[in-house]
Amino acid sequence: MSNIKVFEDKKIRTHWNEQEEDWYFSVVDVVWILTDSKDYQTARNYWKVLKNRLNKEGSELVTNCNQLKMQSADGKFYMQDVLNTKGILRLIQSIPSKKAEPFKMWLAQVGSERLDEIADPEKAILRGADFYRAKGYTEGWINQRLQTIEMRKELTDEWKERGITKEKDFAILTNELTKAWSGMSVQEYKKFKDLKKENLRDNMTNIELTLNQLAEVTTTILSRQQKPDTFEKSKKVARQGGQVAKNARQDIEQRIGQSVITPLNAQNKQLLEINNNEDK
Repeated sequence: MSNIKVFEDKKIRTHWNEQEEDWYFSVVDVVWILTDSKDYQTARNYWKVLKNRLNKEGSELVTNCNQLKMQSADGKFYMQDVLNTKGILRLIQSIPSKKAEPFKMWLAQVGSERLDEIADPEKAILRGADFYRAKGYTEGWINQRLQTIEMRKELTDEWKERGITKEKDFAILTNELTKAWSGMSVQEYKKFKDLKKENLRDNMTNIELTLNQLAEVTTTILSRQQKPDTFEKSKKVARQGGQVAKNARQDIEQRIGQSVITPLNAQNKQLLEINNNEDK
């Protein structure tokens, strides 16, 4: 599970390793914070020099440094040096920084929150609700969105059962499903809503969320029944699940006399709970 954590308004790319039950952090992001570097390139250079020095010293820190694909500012994914929590604590010892102690406390909090969520998944849901509430979404929309997150996880878990593990393949299957029910690819849908890097679901109305959820739930059920053993077969199942939601969408649109797919986005959070196109 990839995620973005925030320390003093600066983003840190992270990845949760379920097998190890530990966080991995982008080393450059951490160095950027600890050194107060003016930009990422300065932080990269600092880490490059430090990494070479530690390597010459035979430090286990470099030996334990792994690489994972993480999204960069340009939206593309690149291999990045990452360290787990223990490794980051050792990295802190190698960098003179006034932020060392606050960052250690932050690390402890991040780890504690995740362990709490594993023991009690409801806490993760509550944190998600607080996140959307702070951004100004309505309670009705938040409840709907949290349900879609749960259903999405069930679908991705099912895809993993079918041997699908690459982020690129998840994106392709999602695209097939989305296009099947909405008539647009994910990118076309985002363009329709005037979005760039924003999350599409965070900009859907409650009825759009419901239809997308129907497509994902149906795809999950069909995949469990059909047990597709190739990626192409999983694509076919995704289109089948999307078709069910498309049929529902067309039935709704025929009854209300207008499209339920709307250019409304999170700029108008109050309107996302109820599609007010009928007032126009």
